[in-house]
Amino acid sequence: MSPLAQSLTLPCGAVINNRLGKSAMTEGLADAHDRPTEQHNTLYRTWSLGGTGVHITGNVMIDRRYLERAGNVVLENDSAIDQFKAWAKAGTEGGNHLWMQISHPGRQCPSLVNAEPLSPSDVHLKMLGSFSKPRALTQLEIEDIIQRYANTAALAKEAGFTGVQVHCAHGYLISQFLSPKTNRRQDQWGGSLENRARFARRVVRAVRDAVGSEFPVAVKLNSADFQKGGFSLDDCVQVAGWLAEDGIDLLEISGGTYEQLSLMGVEATEVRESTRRREAYFLEYAQAIKASAKVPLMITGGFRSREVMEQAVASGEIDMVGLARPLCTMPDVSAKLIEQSIDSVDDFETSLKIGDGFWGNNSPLALIKSMNSVGQVSFYYQQIIRLSKGEKVDTSLKVAALFFKHLYNDTCLNLRRKKAQNKRLLSKD
Repeated sequence: MSPLAQSLTLPCGAVINNRLGKSAMTEGLADAHDRPTEQHNTLYRTWSLGGTGVHITGNVMIDRRYLERAGNVVLENDSAIDQFKAWAKAGTEGGNHLWMQISHPGRQCPSLVNAEPLSPSDVHLKMLGSFSKPRALTQLEIEDIIQRYANTAALAKEAGFTGVQVHCAHGYLISQFLSPKTNRRQDQWGGSLENRARFARRVVRAVRDAVGSEFPVAVKLNSADFQKGGFSLDDCVQVAGWLAEDGIDLLEISGGTYEQLSLMGVEATEVRESTRRREAYFLEYAQAIKASAKVPLMITGGFRSREVMEQAVASGEIDMVGLARPLCTMPDVSAKLIEQSIDSVDDFETSLKIGDGFWGNNSPLALIKSMNSVGQVSFYYQQIIRLSKGEKVDTSLKVAALFFKHLYNDTCLNLRRKKAQNKRLLSKD
């Protein structure tokens, strides 16, 4: 039997039926009022029947004013609880766990969504002109956001989701508090690592209080930001230990921010050759993190061969293998891995490139890199859209065209949402 087929009992007592987890990917499928749709149900039913032990949703926003992108689902009250119940039911048909990832984007809220984002400090994210300069949070706003996380977690439990994951990675709000590059506060929320981690710890404790001791609470945390002066591996090891003390059940490790996309496999620093052979981007950090946290550990990023996945679990280096993009092109990839009927998962990243000749000899390298990253994201996002409509995947899609399609699609989502907002405002007058 494959080591991937083993069950895993979490500290809260919940049992995951195998060692494969679907990591969060943004879906962009919400309706104009930020509610789940039938497309969510179709997509997660398909994934649920594919054999993965735990599925983590794309980031669900805790505050309607601030989104990662238009098309995000928002859960801040029970007005659409029936839609959430339908999503939870469809996403657990295969007997798996379905955990809601709860998040606040902080300064990573696009200007088209909100031109006045919030962050620990007023450090501007200068990326293709897509983000406005944030305003530093007040003490009252910080306390309000902590309660919003707890409220969303309680509503997720009410709706039938079997767990929650607090998003503390990838440069979103909690990650912004953790990093000295984006947190320049001089009060209790900034300065020392203990102070910078205070927000994350308060959020986790509030969530735990809201859902009780027997409901899974997970955290997604950067192993590092991979930026000079940012959140480091040493920081991660210490914060992981603190979060374990605060009662989390599973720690997922990833890395990077919008400015350094290690989360997409873009390497900022030299990576050991042994890690290249073992595929997973963040696996070399697992031992130190696990020794500190002493909770089940899931590593996401780069796993492609079944042998490497099985060795990582069998050796005890990690407890779960996190997969994301492979489920977009092969929804039943987990069942195939557990059955040992495939030796590797689909790996399209290496072929999803815009050729050097696309722009001629004087190619703007930064723009090409951006187009490659966004185009790759769009390739998998388009597969999610197809699956959500009950269609088959299409791996013949080209990156150059997808880059522009992605921008067009996000613009349309923003315009649709703005139109709905204006109608609501007019109806109140």
